[in-house]
Amino acid sequence: QVQLVESGGGLVQPGGSLRLSCAASGSIFSIYVMVMGWYRQAPGKQRELVATITSEGSTNYADSVKGRFTISRDNAKSTVSLQMNSLKPEDTAVYYCNVRHKLALSGSWGQGTQVTVSS
Repeated sequence: QVQLVESGGGLVQPGGSLRLSCAASGSIFSIYVMVMGWYRQAPGKQRELVATITSEGSTNYADSVKGRFTISRDNAKSTVSLQMNSLKPEDTAVYYCNVRHKLALSGSWGQGTQVTVSS
């Protein structure tokens, strides 16, 4: 069982920045075979991919956040972060950390952290 603890959400004005962090612990066979990522779910919408990163540093971003968000990870600390710049009201959602084996389709989820972009 993998435990994920997220932090860093909050209220920010349009154009502002936030940094989300997620720490993984528990039964992680090896962080080096895990893909870490962030997803988000806005009210009334399905959960969607924001960004993922492999242990080698290969990243994947949703088109809507490319150029504004940056995902990073620290394998030694089993952490993943999401730097969010130029935030827009449509970025408002609950953001979830996810960790999965690179060969798996699903994995473990954090409890979620609310990000609200509003003036």
